[in-house]
Amino acid sequence: MSLSIEKGKEVIRIEAEAVAALESKLNHGFEAAVELISQCSGRVVVTGMGKSGLIARKIVATMNSTGTAAIFLHPSDAVHGDLGMVRKEDVVICISKSGDTQEIRQLLPMFRRIGVKVIAMVGAITSHLATQSDIVLDISVKEEACPHDLAPTASTTATLVMGDALAIALLHKRGFTREEFAMFHPGGNLGKRLLRRGDDGVGSERAGCPRRCAALGGNCRDDIKTPRGNLCR
Repeated sequence: MSLSIEKGKEVIRIEAEAVAALESKLNHGFEAAVELISQCSGRVVVTGMGKSGLIARKIVATMNSTGTAAIFLHPSDAVHGDLGMVRKEDVVICISKSGDTQEIRQLLPMFRRIGVKVIAMVGAITSHLATQSDIVLDISVKEEACPHDLAPTASTTATLVMGDALAIALLHKRGFTREEFAMFHPGGNLGKRLLRRGDDGVGSERAGCPRRCAALGGNCRDDIKTPRGNLCR
């Protein structure tokens, strides 16, 4: 076996073990996070610096496509005006491996001032971020796949999976349907498949659209029937 293949397999093993270890860390905190977000009348605001910020953007994208309204807040931009996007009725998720990221520390008292609830996705459960948050989700890993234990690898993978777990748990709690997913994902091959006329009843009936289609920049032809009512296609 070549050295490249050997090291590649080692990375996969380390990251797979990090993901598997998350299962035992899902406790009442995870359940509380799902409940808090599901009852939220605002949006989920996800924030993180560096690689954590990149993972935060993916979590936001997954939540938006599965029925949970979410936005990304860059910590540096937040202190230069973007904090104005956060409202009391929102829920904030702060992501940090160390739990001591300076830019995140700077935001915590501001979140308190706004009155928004904070969920920490953190790799150190005794850190400043963890102790200052309402709910803590443990994303700690035994080691990074980087031979120097420095480059975020296993930790970012674990964070991404925790975000997926949260998004899909929320999907189930909300009873989010395939038809609703089609509404939010009309593009690409997936969208074509989901919105095909007659496929599971999607688009198979014509009805008056309850939404103001002109305001959305399009003309409504027919609706998607969902348990929550008609959705404009």
